[in-house]
Amino acid sequence: MELDWLKRWNLYSPQNIAIQDGDTGREFSYARLFELANKGARLFKQQFQIGKGDRVAVLATNELEYVFLFFALQRLGAIMVPINFRLTQREVRHILTDSAPKLVVLQENLNSLLEGLSSDEVPQKLFLQGANSFASALEATHDPAEVVFTPVENDPVMILYTSGTTGNPKGAVLTYRMLFWNSINTTLRLNISQTDCTVIFLPFFHTGGWNVLTTPFIHRGAKVVFLKKFDADQILRLSEEQKATLLFGVPTTMDMMAQSPRFSSTDLSRIRYAIVGGEPMPLELIKTWDKKGVPIRQGYGLTEFGPNVFSLNEEDALRKIGSIGFPNFYIDAKVVDNDGSELGSNQVGELVLRGPMIMQGYWKNEKATQETIKDGWLHTGDLVRRDEEGYFYVVGRKKDMFISGGENVYPPEVEQILRSHPSVMEAAVIGVPDNKWGEVGKAFIVRQTSDLTADELLNHCAKNLAKFKIPKHFVFLAALPKGDSGKILKRQLAASAGDHT
Repeated sequence: MELDWLKRWNLYSPQNIAIQDGDTGREFSYARLFELANKGARLFKQQFQIGKGDRVAVLATNELEYVFLFFALQRLGAIMVPINFRLTQREVRHILTDSAPKLVVLQENLNSLLEGLSSDEVPQKLFLQGANSFASALEATHDPAEVVFTPVENDPVMILYTSGTTGNPKGAVLTYRMLFWNSINTTLRLNISQTDCTVIFLPFFHTGGWNVLTTPFIHRGAKVVFLKKFDADQILRLSEEQKATLLFGVPTTMDMMAQSPRFSSTDLSRIRYAIVGGEPMPLELIKTWDKKGVPIRQGYGLTEFGPNVFSLNEEDALRKIGSIGFPNFYIDAKVVDNDGSELGSNQVGELVLRGPMIMQGYWKNEKATQETIKDGWLHTGDLVRRDEEGYFYVVGRKKDMFISGGENVYPPEVEQILRSHPSVMEAAVIGVPDNKWGEVGKAFIVRQTSDLTADELLNHCAKNLAKFKIPKHFVFLAALPKGDSGKILKRQLAASAGDHT
C-alpha cells in the first residue's frame, strides 16, 4: 500500500495544481507541495526534535500552511492533533493535557487560548504565519533534499477529538491505513479522477475538512480549493470559476447556497453531484438542486470510521428520500439489537461497522475503546433500519431516542414531517420529561412565515404521525444552534430554558 502520495504525484504530474487558497488565489503544484512537505519535515526534526509518534497540536483556520504542515509531519511519522479554535481555554487545556504534544503550532491571533498554560501543557510553540513562523521558515529554507517517509500503515497519522456531548472529548486515533482505505472507498463510489476539483470549507479540526474530500482528492492527484469559513456566495462563485466537479455540504449549507441571490445565475454545469451528510436533506431542497442540474448524493459517516461510509446513488435521491444508500465498497454493515443479534428488514437497531477504515481506538482511553469496538465491529450509537431493497435509513441516535407511553419515538422521523410543512424552514425534536407519558416530544421550529402557529403544526402532524409521536411542545426560534459542520446541536436545545410557543 503506497502511503507517500505526494512523492508519487511529484513523479506523475508535478505541475498539476494540488491546492489553492480560495480567498487569495495562491496555488501550489504537486511538485511544490512535495518540496514544502520535505522542508517542513526538516524544520520540525532539526529545530523542534519532532520524531515518530510525537504529537503536534494545531490551532488554526484552513490555511495552506496547515496543509504543508500535515504532509511535513507525515514524513516524520509524527501525529497531528487539530484543535477547534472556537473552544474555550478550559477545553483546549483538556486536549493538550490528554494528547501531550511536543509542539503547538497556532495562528498568532489565537495565542490568548494558550496564555497562562504551563510548560508541561505547551512545551514548545510556533506561529503558523508571520515573522519567525512556520511559513517564514519554509521560505528561508533552500535545502532540496528529500526526508525519508517513515510511517507504516498502522501508525497513527492524526488524533481528532470528538465533540464531547457527554463528558470530556475523546481523541479518535486515525491511522494511515484508515486514510488510505477511506480514500479508496471514496474514489470508487464518487468516481474521483485527476481532473476533479472541489471547494472545501469545513474546518480542519473536523474529519470532514480532511477526509470527506481533501485526502481522497490528493490521493487521486486532483485539485482542492480551501476556504477559511462557509460563505454561500463565495462557494458558488469559486465553484463556477474553478469548474468544480463535486460539491460537499450539509442540508443547512445547501439551503443557504440555494437561497443566495447568486444561485440562479451561477453556472454549476460541471458539478456531477453534491455529496450531502450530517442529516437527511428535505425533499423540496433536493428538488431545488435537482432543477439546477445538481443531483444530491446523501451520505453518512463519522469520525471513528471512514468517514465516508454510506452513499446513496443520485438517481435514487427522490425515490429513496431520507436514505443514506448502501455501505461503500470495503465496508461490512449490520443492524443489531441490544444483544448484538442481527435484525431483519425494517427492524430498528444499532448500526455496527467493520472494515479497514476503522479508527485505532480512543487515545489513552481503553475503556471507551472497548465499549465502542467489539470483536472488530465499531458500534456507532446510531439507530438505523434497512428496507427490503437493502437501502439504509438513519432513524436517530440511541441517546436521542425517547420513550413516550412505552413507545419508541425517533426524532428524525418527526423532524422530516415537520420540515414538510411549507411554512417550516428548520426543525429539531428532543424528548423532555412528562408526568403522564414519561417523555414527550419538544419541537424547536424556525419559521418561513411569521404567522405559523403551534396549532397548525399539531394539525399537520396529526395527518402524518401516530399520536404518540406528535410533539407536545413547540418552541419558535429565530435560528437553531449549529456546530462547525452545520449539524444542529441538540444538546444546546436540551439545555435551553424557556418556552416560546
